[in-house]
Amino acid sequence: MCGRTCLTLDPDQVICACKYPKKTTRKETDSKEKDYFKDKKGSEMETPEWRAEFNLGRRYQASYNIAPTDITPVIVSAAHFSDAEDQKCARVVMPMMWGMIPFWHKGDYRRHGLTTNNCRLEHLMDSKLYRGPFKRGQRCVVICEGFYEWQTAGPAKKPSEREAYLVFVPQAEDVKIYDKSTWSPQDVKLLRMAGLFDVWEDESGDKMYTYSIITFQSSKIMSWMHYRMPAILETEQQMNDWLDFKRVSDTEALATLRPATELQWHRVTKLVNNSRNKSEECNKPIELAAKPVKPPMNKTMMSWLNVRKKREEQIKAEQSDASYGENEEKEDVTKRRTSADGSPVDSPAKRPRFRNFKNEALERSGGSSDCEVKSAER
Repeated sequence: MCGRTCLTLDPDQVICACKYPKKTTRKETDSKEKDYFKDKKGSEMETPEWRAEFNLGRRYQASYNIAPTDITPVIVSAAHFSDAEDQKCARVVMPMMWGMIPFWHKGDYRRHGLTTNNCRLEHLMDSKLYRGPFKRGQRCVVICEGFYEWQTAGPAKKPSEREAYLVFVPQAEDVKIYDKSTWSPQDVKLLRMAGLFDVWEDESGDKMYTYSIITFQSSKIMSWMHYRMPAILETEQQMNDWLDFKRVSDTEALATLRPATELQWHRVTKLVNNSRNKSEECNKPIELAAKPVKPPMNKTMMSWLNVRKKREEQIKAEQSDASYGENEEKEDVTKRRTSADGSPVDSPAKRPRFRNFKNEALERSGGSSDCEVKSAER
């Protein structure tokens, strides 16, 4: 499964990190006239085109914590947009929204009610949503510096208690994926995941490009962490076979999707649990990350807290005024109990108790008090 990614590169840096070996096509002399690909000699590299679609006004923004419904760069074949011979092997980088919008959905694109950030490989051909894009060759490659995964294997834990990890591909010895000062777009190795994309249109005819990441059952390399993993493309050959929908059949393309053999990871803080946290501390090893900062509150919560705070201050002020009035009354009583020269005045006599009234009544009637009756009995 893949529910959060990290990509901190700007568009110019993205296409620099996505350079690929230049390819060319030739025709064989045999009767089959079969197309095949051949690497040009040397290390000549091709830079993909950045094709910025409108996407209903939304743009890609680099982030340490990318979540579904965010716009991210995706690699597709240039043959989707041109039939020119030199475009068969070319690649295009396009910003797309993470989470495929069902083609049958009407209205607000954010309210289709389905979870489409991942596409299960086992059910791809049976899915009403994914079967069409796959048959039309709408394969894509989702790029990132790494994806976040929460450990769900082992003893059951509450979601808030699960440990989070950043998973990435092995880098050069001196490169630390979480420290951009140790690498440049030219030498970083991005993690590449196979996906499917589709184009959704609203009632006005405006288009939105969206995608889903293909996942399957985890292999031994990740099964200790999670029971699902994304289909990671480790080699350029896998990239070519997955993207080239005109040369590679559906069956051959599916055969290129296999579990990754080399991955690395480190534990990160629970900052990534909240998609509003975009701090650079998100992708750092937990032992190097700073103390988590609480995410900003929304306006409704902030307004409610302000009203409550004002009410508490008002109550305190009222209580303070009441206590001040009581103190004034006490001072008045004290003043009344002192003479003009400041000497204390005797306190008023205490109110006689009921027993005193009883004894006085007995004496008038010639009776005895309680004490006398008890003495007589003795």
